[in-house]
Amino acid sequence: MISRRLRVIGVLTALVVAAPLVAGAAPSPRHTGFCDSFLSFLCPKPTPTPSDPTARVDPAVPVDPAVPVDPAAPADPDAVPPAAPAPPPASTEPVPAPVDDAAPIFTGTPAAMRAGGLSFTGLKGISIVSVPTVDGGSVRALKISADSITITGFALTVRPPEHDGLVTNADTMELAGDVSVYLGSVSASSMGGAPLTIGTDTPPPLDDVAPGLLDVTMGLVGSTADSIHYTNTDQRIVEAE
Repeated sequence: MISRRLRVIGVLTALVVAAPLVAGAAPSPRHTGFCDSFLSFLCPKPTPTPSDPTARVDPAVPVDPAVPVDPAAPADPDAVPPAAPAPPPASTEPVPAPVDDAAPIFTGTPAAMRAGGLSFTGLKGISIVSVPTVDGGSVRALKISADSITITGFALTVRPPEHDGLVTNADTMELAGDVSVYLGSVSASSMGGAPLTIGTDTPPPLDDVAPGLLDVTMGLVGSTADSIHYTNTDQRIVEAE
């Protein structure tokens, strides 16, 4: 009888001890001795902090540079993108024009030439050179070198300042054999119809000129070739104005 009464008292005692642990488990900020022993299942568990790799970073909070930034995080709409680097300024220096030792002495005033078309065979190159003039100076010129050059609808006006001029027309003008033509400028259309302007600053790529040119207007400084041939030529004097 006494043994049964002791078991009842033992159970009641255990319930009395455990009750405050159960009632205060949730709000209790600290652990009791039981939390480290066999009643640890009654102790409050810390709430884990979720780790969200896509969480947006608050721009107002400093970011530790040692911590990598998730590249998948959405961009800050208020962030200002870095400015693109400014392009380097264009050079204003003229293109070098070395002296052409093979060029003859030319007049200082280029002749005005018009042509319906201009074609090449064996185009060797286009370069910018300096050529001597009769007054002891020199002028910059665009040099076109080829095996042959054929000009159709040729019209050339040579008019020195304050002197009468000479106008030469021909159906064709053919220059053959080691041809060099020296030009001050060219305005024309490519064979594809695109407008083309050539000066003494930047020579064009050969691809733009090699097939030929149409509706040509140029300042002709002079030309040299092994032979020059005209067909159906007409010349006349134009008085000075």
